[in-house]
Formats: sequence, structure tokens, C-alpha cells
Amino acid sequence: MHTNIRKVMKIMESIAPNHLAESWDNVGLMVGDDLKMVENILLALEVTEEVIDEAIEKNVDLIITHHPLIFKPLKKVTTHDPISKMVIRLIENRINLFVAHTNLDISEVGTCHYLSELVGLDRVNYLNKTEFENLFKINVKVPKEHVEKVKQRMFSLGAGQIGDYDSCSFDVPGKGQFKPNDQATPFIGNANELEIVDEVNVEMVVKKQVLHTVVEGMLKSHPYEEPAYDVIKLENRINEQGVGVYGFLTQPTTLKELGHQLKTLLKSDSVKLVGDADKKVSKVAIVTGSGSDYFRDAKRKADVLITGDVKYHEAHLAKQLKLAVLDAGHYETETIYMTRLKALLDKSFEEKSYDLKVMISETNINPFQLI
Repeated sequence: MHTNIRKVMKIMESIAPNHLAESWDNVGLMVGDDLKMVENILLALEVTEEVIDEAIEKNVDLIITHHPLIFKPLKKVTTHDPISKMVIRLIENRINLFVAHTNLDISEVGTCHYLSELVGLDRVNYLNKTEFENLFKINVKVPKEHVEKVKQRMFSLGAGQIGDYDSCSFDVPGKGQFKPNDQATPFIGNANELEIVDEVNVEMVVKKQVLHTVVEGMLKSHPYEEPAYDVIKLENRINEQGVGVYGFLTQPTTLKELGHQLKTLLKSDSVKLVGDADKKVSKVAIVTGSGSDYFRDAKRKADVLITGDVKYHEAHLAKQLKLAVLDAGHYETETIYMTRLKALLDKSFEEKSYDLKVMISETNINPFQLI
């Protein structure tokens, strides 16, 4: 069956969550109608006039790109401006445009991790951690006879998960006391009489995204009219993510050999090197696209940084930092990901029985050529 763009967007959100995008970035549905039905999808690194021509020829409903067509606000939309002109052409031909940029770079199934797989890195971790979640802890006092009911309700809503373990809690028995006033309708005891009850202090961790749901579920399953509970923000960080990755080669190799491997993997005509070509390296950092802003992070974690778009003065900075750099090109380090994105989308569509055709653009949009 066919589906609408909103459901395709939901799948893209699972691949590259929008909240991972840098604050300066522009991602998501950029042109179009999210309720429009879609049959044909074209994947491209970015939108150009040639890519739009290809989309029209192939009867494409939705283009998904890595680079945003619109970065800055458009004050005018006229055919005299190249960006505006492409927006007009997309609208005229009822072609929708969706973008996943820095969120796709950071994603665990995104561009940097994919290139690390191709290079063959082990023990891969994030190079510059900018995204993380804090855990919370709930403490709640429950009458002894109702502990399991309350705990099971909280577990069912996502509380008590620590790494690969679930249903985790810490229970401390104790005595609770209270005196209901005239307005109370107590579950245990009578108005104006002091009650002492066998209770259990139940503690369990909760992720932020389910915190509100867990608290609501706990209150509904708790027998008391006014349960005593605390919610505490912890310093523990989970799901740490960020720009770039680093990892370890299974066998050390020279920079020259690694450069030749990149040329083969990326089908590139050239790879530029900063450093000693005969130097052996084992720790490799990767920032797809343009990664010169992360030289210092790479120096702390790796022997060499694989990236693109390194300028003359940036190359001198790398030398001063004694960081080897392999500049494999902005286009080359990112366009290769379209194969992985197609595979992820095809798998998701098949699981949901969506009859959608995903194509990778055959238009060469690399503005550079060797002469």
C-alpha cells in the first residue's frame, strides 16, 4: 500500500531524530505537504537544478537530501535567486523536500558511523559529545501489601531500566505515619487519628521521556489519597551522542595505505594528506563533510582524522597540533551514505508493507573535477 509523507517523516525521525540537529541547522520537511501520498522517493546529497530535472523525469513525489536547500530565511521568492528558483520549481512540479543534516551526522546509524564501518573500526565512540539524557530517580512510599502492584505498573510504563536490565528497583522497608484531617478520605485509618503503617520505600530510575507517564501511572495505582514521593534528577548521563566518531583499526596501517583504502571505498580520484605518509596509525577519528572544527578533539582521541573541506591554514594548524589528516572530500565522505539510507528505508517500508520505490540520484552534483 502507499502512504503519506508524514509517515515517511516518522521513519526518517527514527533514523535521524530531529532533536539531534545543531541549533543553527535547518532540518525536516522544507517544501511540501506532509499529508500528500507518496510513491517514488529520490535520495540525493543536496538539491540542484539537475537533481530536480531527474526527479521530474522519474515522477518523484519526495526528495530526501542531506544538505538543506534553505539555510537562511528567504526574504523574496523569485526566479532571480537560485535557491528561490529551485523552491518554485519544486512547488510547480508538486515535489516535496525533506532534509536530515546534522541529525543524520550524529545518529548512531548516520554518516559518521557508516564510514567507520566501511573503514573497519572497532570500539567506536563519539568524538565530541554534545547530546545526552539525564536519568531521574523516583522514591515512593507504598503500603507493604500494595508494593508489587505499584512496582509492576511503573515497570510497565518504562521505569526501572538500567542498560540491558529491566524491572530494577531498590526496596527499603520502614514505618510510615500520618494523621488524616476532617477533609481527608484516607485509604487507611480514621480522621484525626495517628496511624503507623508498615511501608516500603521503592526507588527506581526513569528516563526523562517517560517520567511524566510513570508518575501518573504510579499515582493511579497507589492506594493512598496523597502518596509521598520524590523525583530526583541524577548526574548519570545516558545516550551520549555528538559530532564525529573515533575507533580502532584491527591492525595498524600507514597513513598512505589508509589513504589508498579510502580512495577505493569512496571511489575517489584523490585524497589529500597532512602528515608523514609512512607513519603507522591505529586510532582513527572521522567527521564526514567538513570537520576542521574538531581538530583538537581528534588530537585527544586519535592518530588521524578522516574528513573533508580542509583549508590551507587549517592544514597548517593540524601540522602544529601534530595531528595527521586525510582530506577525502566533503562530497565523497557523505554521498556514499545514500546507499545505507536506501537500505534503511527499504527495510522499514517492507516491515510496514508500504509500496514505495526508493531511488538514489544518478546525477553527479560534485562541483569539483580533476583536470
